[in-house]
Amino acid sequence: MTDETLHAPFRPRLARAVTLGLVVALVVLTAVLVAVLPQVVPGITATDRAAFAAVGLALAWFCWRQASVSAQPDADGLTVRNLLVTRRLTWAQIVSVRFGQGRPWVQLDLDDGDTLAVMGVQRADGAHAEREARRLATLVALHTATPRDD
Repeated sequence: MTDETLHAPFRPRLARAVTLGLVVALVVLTAVLVAVLPQVVPGITATDRAAFAAVGLALAWFCWRQASVSAQPDADGLTVRNLLVTRRLTWAQIVSVRFGQGRPWVQLDLDDGDTLAVMGVQRADGAHAEREARRLATLVALHTATPRDD
C-alpha cells in the first residue's frame, strides 16, 4: 500500500450516497413546495413560505453534514469530522482503534481515558469498513511506533 493510499481520507460509502441523494431531493422538493403553496393554500403569507423554505434547507444542511463525516489523516495526526463536532488529534493521543461487533462505527481510545467515535468508518459499509478500520489501526501503529518497547 502506498503512502498516499494509506493516508487517504476515511469516508463512509452507503451513508454518504443516501444522504447526498436526500440533500438533492430536499432542495428540489422544498423549492417546488414553496413555489406551489400559493396555488394550493390560498392566503398563505410570504412568512409561511419562508418558514417552509427554512425548514427544508435546515434538513438539507443536516443531511449534508451527515454526508460530509470523515477522518483525514496526515503526518501529524487525525482530524475527525463527525456529525456535529470536528476534533483534531495527534497520533500520540490515540491509544487504540476498536471496531468490534455491534459498533456502528470505529471507536478510538484516547490517552486521556476518553473515547471518540469516527463516523467516517461505518459498519453499514461491510467489508469495506473492516478494511478501513484495519488501515486506521495500521496508521496509528506506524505513527506511534518507538525504537524500543519500554
